[in-house]
Amino acid sequence: MKFACSTKLTVLLLCFTLNGCESISYYSQAILGQLSILSKREDIEALIVDERTPPALKQKLNTILDIRQFATDELLLPVENNYSSYVALERPFVVWNVFATPELSMQALRWCYPIAGCVSYRGYFAEDKARDYAAGLAEQGLDVYVGGVSAYSTLGWFSDPILSTVINREDYRLAALLFHELAHQLLYIPGDTEFNEGFATAVEREGLRRWLLANEYDEASSREIIAEARLNTQRREEFVNLVGQAVDELQELYASDTDDASKRRRKAEVLATLNVNYRELKSDWGAYDAYDAWMNQELNNAQLSTVATYFNWVPAFEQILAEQENLQGFYRAVQALAELSQDERSRVLETRLGAVASR
Repeated sequence: MKFACSTKLTVLLLCFTLNGCESISYYSQAILGQLSILSKREDIEALIVDERTPPALKQKLNTILDIRQFATDELLLPVENNYSSYVALERPFVVWNVFATPELSMQALRWCYPIAGCVSYRGYFAEDKARDYAAGLAEQGLDVYVGGVSAYSTLGWFSDPILSTVINREDYRLAALLFHELAHQLLYIPGDTEFNEGFATAVEREGLRRWLLANEYDEASSREIIAEARLNTQRREEFVNLVGQAVDELQELYASDTDDASKRRRKAEVLATLNVNYRELKSDWGAYDAYDAWMNQELNNAQLSTVATYFNWVPAFEQILAEQENLQGFYRAVQALAELSQDERSRVLETRLGAVASR
């Protein structure tokens, strides 16, 4: 069973084509890419009863239905028709994002979109299109980086499907992913990535904790999975801090009065040192190699600019959650924060972080 495509595509096209010929070209590929995803959606329930569906896929799809129901009943998330369909893609990622910075600056280029607001990337549904655009930016002397993305949310504009790019993850990772993405559909502030990711991560963690308990994982297994999730978060934070040290050093270098030739030489030294420091950090992680592929590329400013600390506000959101009697109260409290200006939101969350740290 295939799903009909939403007329919202027409509305988006009318909005996007007001921005000129280059925008028409870019948004055409974006709309056609999204249209391709929508046109390939297959109803999960129909796939489960279809004899041609492989047993392993049926099992995963049944798990998705269970996660959806849990997200609706227990987490009060706006599931609606999201993740009720499946799309098989013959590629490792659904989109590829292009990032760019000047050669001697860490200030990432930003692009503004009608739905997501202004962000530091430009997305393409075809890898060759992304790399062609990146090549054009590189010809202008910019540092560029192209990174693949396994899943994304349309923030309620369309009914998002589960994709083949993520379906083979462990069940608890699928649950965490869906809780995170559905949290974005519940609340998303254009342009405030740190707030959005902090809130979604807090919902993801609480949702995963509840989901493990509800799915009869024994206490030891639940503790092990949660401990692994927290350990991977800790490793990410260690990696982010390591890259952040290099970014701080580069920013100081670029702001100095040193001549450009000397800056380029020192830049190469900083990036080489980052590689060495990563190998040392990884030696403490054992077999964990999640960042190897990223580090094995030729590092530059644009690539480093993609590493952001999205977990800064998570303890503050978790404190708000702990103060509330239920999730409804938590969502109302966060919605009240969302109605403040970005500076006011940051001040409130910073105060809460201070309270958490002082305990």
